[in-house]
Amino acid sequence: MQITELNRASDWSQVRVCVVGAGVAGVGAAVSLAKVGAQVEIIDNAKALSNGDSIDDLATYELAVRLGHETWPGANPDLLVVSPGVKPSAEVIDRAKQARVPIWGELELAWRLRINEETPWLLISGTNGKTTTTLMAEAMANFGNKRATAIGNIGVSAVTAVMATAQPDTYVVEAAAAQMVFADSIEPLASAIINFAPDHLDYFGDLTRYQQAKSRVFNKTTRAAIYNLEEPITKRMLDSSSVGESVQRVGISLARPKAGEVGVVDGWLIDRAFGDETPLAQVDEVKPAARHNVLNALFAAALVRAAGFSPEAVANGLRNFEPAKHRIALVAKMDEVTYIDDSKATNAHAAETSIKSYSNVVWIAGGLAKGQDFSGLVQEVRTRLRGVVLLGRDQGEIASALERHAPDVPVISVSNRAPESMREVVKHAKEMARSGDVVLLAPACASWDMYRDYQHRGDCFAEAVLSLDTEVARAS
Repeated sequence: MQITELNRASDWSQVRVCVVGAGVAGVGAAVSLAKVGAQVEIIDNAKALSNGDSIDDLATYELAVRLGHETWPGANPDLLVVSPGVKPSAEVIDRAKQARVPIWGELELAWRLRINEETPWLLISGTNGKTTTTLMAEAMANFGNKRATAIGNIGVSAVTAVMATAQPDTYVVEAAAAQMVFADSIEPLASAIINFAPDHLDYFGDLTRYQQAKSRVFNKTTRAAIYNLEEPITKRMLDSSSVGESVQRVGISLARPKAGEVGVVDGWLIDRAFGDETPLAQVDEVKPAARHNVLNALFAAALVRAAGFSPEAVANGLRNFEPAKHRIALVAKMDEVTYIDDSKATNAHAAETSIKSYSNVVWIAGGLAKGQDFSGLVQEVRTRLRGVVLLGRDQGEIASALERHAPDVPVISVSNRAPESMREVVKHAKEMARSGDVVLLAPACASWDMYRDYQHRGDCFAEAVLSLDTEVARAS
């Protein structure tokens, strides 16, 4: 059996597979491969499984587990399966290429091992807004007697999901750029790139490689490829992909849509791509109805409309949609100051979008910069900034951009890099804020220098904000 022909129905018993990465994606892939009969070894340079399991938990699957070493498996493999966290420049990938060992990513493996080959995949990517759009589309596609499941870069192992006994009618797949590097066979019914901005340059090495990885989302799409009319680069990414000429190209914007587009008219989401100026839902039904989130809703609507869902499904999904935590989430309103948690804004593009949702902002920012330049961000938002409180390892890079492009904006730097320092950060922000202002956690950076993840950072922010109310009550 040729590796390129392997699928769920194949005989895997003589196939030696090395899975690189012992997190949720890696362990899910390894267990699924063991279930279909492959000879599986997991390697990771960490000294423990990072998905919460112990090695003993995997004993029933007859997996070989080698931790603390990610260079190469004990025996030459027939196939290398890499987790999204493994950089394309990693030594293990270089060695596999030199040895001509095929390399698959998590999503490629999921596509190969899926139980039902007729279940459509809706593929969603973009620098920002992927998770919200994915969850919106999932809510829309869970309509009537239909069931949809969100998988991919959303905390759910795609391979585990497609191997489950209970299968949905639609998979809504959040596809990060890292997951698309080694994904060649996936044929989504519809695909979308919401936006594109510099990010993950530390992972890909340069912007071109990051863009190329994102663009692969469009490859082999069978029905509709969806792009952002307000960001022409997404159209160029579509044009550079290998999508077929027969595939419908659908533009999204907040303007009145032309034929073949989805947009907004008089407070309504309107479909002119899969309908004849068909009203889908009112803008007010989008939660929150911030500009960028309405765009997310339009992308989600276009994806499910491409899959044949009705306008009623779109409206019902938006009405029942609950925004994920840490994405422009209201924490509290105290002394006429609003506190917003957008800890998921882990890059400059996301932070800019977040800040532009408000008129007067005390901005909390900083963390791991991931090779970003913050000059453009500061130039775009400086007129909205009441003040800035900085934290984290690379805060100096944001401070330098502020000094160059917004020298009149007050800046306070918190040097303590312990999670509990968020209380100090919030106190400084409260002192800067005036009536009607928004204190906004939109860090523009990753969180790992101080926190487990962006959720932990957002939770610490919320705890610090709510403690202000306790202190006020105690003082009075």
